[in-house]
Amino acid sequence: MKSMLPNAADIAYFLEVAQTLSISRAAERLGITQPSLSLAIQRLEYSLGVSLLNRLKSGVQLSSHGQRFVQQAQKLTFEWERIKTETLKLSEEIR
Repeated sequence: MKSMLPNAADIAYFLEVAQTLSISRAAERLGITQPSLSLAIQRLEYSLGVSLLNRLKSGVQLSSHGQRFVQQAQKLTFEWERIKTETLKLSEEIR
């Protein structure tokens, strides 16, 4: 049973891989090492209990689970940014 919550950075890293379809290019854009990025993706896959990527010689492609997760992770990221903005507005109104 996978109950570990995924790390926010791991989700952001996965979204970059999903956009570039390349672990090496995503690592370069994120400013981290390729092994660190691969480990982050593995942690995310472990916490979900599914494979998000199909690894190919030419890069990666999203698995069906990965395609679905991208959509949900983008919504989550958008909602988190909205929550942060609303919270900051509230704290400034209190001052």
